[in-house]
Amino acid sequence: MAAPASTPVSPPGVDEVTPHPTRSHVVGADEKKEKNVTVQTAPSVISIGEAPAQRGWLSKFQAGFRIGRASQASTPVYQPRPIPSESSTIWARLWKFVKFLGPGAVISVAYVDPDNYQTAISSGATFQYKLLFMVLVSNLIAIYIQSLCIKLGTVTGLDLAQMNHKSLPRWLELILYVIAEASIIATDLGQVIGTAIALNILIPKLPLPAACVLSVFETLLILLFYTHTGEMRRIRMFEIFVSLLVIVVFVTICVALSMVTGSARDVFRGFVPSREIFVDTGLYASCAILGGTLMPHALYVGTALSRARLQEYDVKHNLIPEEDPSASTDTLKYRPSLRAIKSCMGYSIAELSFTLFTVAIFVNSALVIISGSAFYDPESDDQVSDDLYDLYNLFSDTIAPAAGVMFALSLLFSGISAGIVSTMAGQIVMEGAFNIRISPFLRRLLTRCVAIIPALIIAVSVGQDGLSKAMVACNYLLAIALIPITFPIIYYTGLSKYMSVPADDGIGTVSLKNNVPTAVVAWVLWALVVVMDVATVVLVGLGITKDDG
Repeated sequence: MAAPASTPVSPPGVDEVTPHPTRSHVVGADEKKEKNVTVQTAPSVISIGEAPAQRGWLSKFQAGFRIGRASQASTPVYQPRPIPSESSTIWARLWKFVKFLGPGAVISVAYVDPDNYQTAISSGATFQYKLLFMVLVSNLIAIYIQSLCIKLGTVTGLDLAQMNHKSLPRWLELILYVIAEASIIATDLGQVIGTAIALNILIPKLPLPAACVLSVFETLLILLFYTHTGEMRRIRMFEIFVSLLVIVVFVTICVALSMVTGSARDVFRGFVPSREIFVDTGLYASCAILGGTLMPHALYVGTALSRARLQEYDVKHNLIPEEDPSASTDTLKYRPSLRAIKSCMGYSIAELSFTLFTVAIFVNSALVIISGSAFYDPESDDQVSDDLYDLYNLFSDTIAPAAGVMFALSLLFSGISAGIVSTMAGQIVMEGAFNIRISPFLRRLLTRCVAIIPALIIAVSVGQDGLSKAMVACNYLLAIALIPITFPIIYYTGLSKYMSVPADDGIGTVSLKNNVPTAVVAWVLWALVVVMDVATVVLVGLGITKDDG
């Protein structure tokens, strides 16, 4: 008589682990003999049940579709395909790296948005090249924190909003949700204003209110082709399109940079810290650069973009079944396998670092260099306005009319691309906090319309001056919002409770939490962000700004 099925007993000294229904688990030969279990093999699936004589075709049909009583239903366990060893040649690694290009470009647009234009150009005109050091430091901090975002999303399979929903008390999650929504609205407002001003500059006959409305529809049209749970081919097409927008911004800035002349020695010296940027108005400018570079909404997007490639790897190697698009988000939670994490995380972080180095650092440094070369005058006490219209006139009058056109074009494409990312962030935050499933188009329309209403009110009632002041106010709000939004990322990635994944053999778990040096650096950077952002608001309250000299 066959022995009754029993729960496998873990070896001594190893914690008992229940295999996840979507995780691969191979029954050992010794276990088969002890339990008298017959293994029925289907394509890429192993069904563990009773003897064949006791399982007819109806039982198999019910088990395959999970019909019948829960106690009789067998759990499908997916047999992984043998994974071929990856080539270790430099060309093979380079080709694999190329396949990961895309998410970094999407994230990078948050660091070259219209807000950065104002801050970088006015800083260069006031301090010439001295603030290049703060541009470099700010972007290095951004790369480090964004790398932790990728790690969080890769290991857990969840974005930041979903992690907050899963791990935090409801009251605390709602507080973070309100802060995140406020920061996204402020960011989206800045993109709407920047895009509208660029359209108004390039097409003077186009009224500002009409330009604001137009900036909404072009973003929604682009986002119709994107879904983070869709086909990998569609996601790659979306990433290529955003990359093209980034390339346009990159090229226009290069053209504008070629129109100015400056001392290479002084430029490189600007990447070395100096006393002037840490006292009085220099400290305010340094804080403004740091607060304007790090964007809260980019952190949410950064935790979500790695999921598609992880899932593609697991599906390809039969480590999980393909997702059913009609499945509920309450019952369907994808958790990447350890193999997928090891294969993808290093390349994802390398791609992000490479893209932010070549795009974010270059574009922001180039804006400071252009401004410092063309507009800096140590003999004059006049301050360069950070109004975008004044900056356009300054480019046209001081450098050349073509430089003004390049400035407006780069501002336009910067606003479009940055608007896409902020709208994506709104979708991620809303979906994660409330676990709702409404039309992605309606969700994006709601997020975008919330931003356009204040922009239209300001454009109609105040005009050009009001729009530029609104962008400055948005930067202050983003600086404060960054503090509570960044904290959970460092907290989650530092604990094994959240960063442990089942081992490949299904026995025990592997902790991928931050090691001590990584955690220490992360908390030090967070403390630095807190000090600099709070200092920005305090200096504004004390009246120590560049406008007051």
